Amino acid sequence: MNFRSLLELDARLSDQLRVAEKPGLLRNIAAFLAHSGDSWFWAAALIIAWFFSNNFWKEWETVEFMGLGGLAAVVLIVKFTVKRKRPEGDWGGIYRSTDPHSFPSGHAARAFLFAVVATALAPGWLALILWIWAPLVALARVAMGVHYLSDIIAGAILGALVGIIGLQFYTGLHTWFVSLTGFSFW
Repeated sequence: MNFRSLLELDARLSDQLRVAEKPGLLRNIAAFLAHSGDSWFWAAALIIAWFFSNNFWKEWETVEFMGLGGLAAVVLIVKFTVKRKRPEGDWGGIYRSTDPHSFPSGHAARAFLFAVVATALAPGWLALILWIWAPLVALARVAMGVHYLSDIIAGAILGALVGIIGLQFYTGLHTWFVSLTGFSFW
């Protein structure tokens, strides 16, 4: 099987999951989930929550917010290197006009980054919710026709890796800062 036939298989399988053109409850749920991973929503929510949170939650919100920014840079570098066009379709005009590239899925990457960071820094109930939500967001992006399956798989892997690396960086930086100053961020 060559690369071209893999891309064709990817397109066929992705098309089978598509509900963007089929009115009904499944489409409405997929549209909601597809939007629920929007970066502007998460950035705003994390900033607003930070002002009303205690130190425990501020740590999680800050690490998630910093991860969001770092991940956005990584995703954009990959997208503009690969330059894979999004699947044809009408739904998701804002995504199609502001970002015509589909590989990797930034929404899938973001969702899995949030789940990884929550696993390390948030209560178990929140991590569980985010681990259930993350694949639903990723699949909804395919269902709504703005990504291929390979886009969301790559996005999920990328988001998880950036989350793991970011947590290692954060832990090391926090430990170094506390040992140097005796003061914890939180």
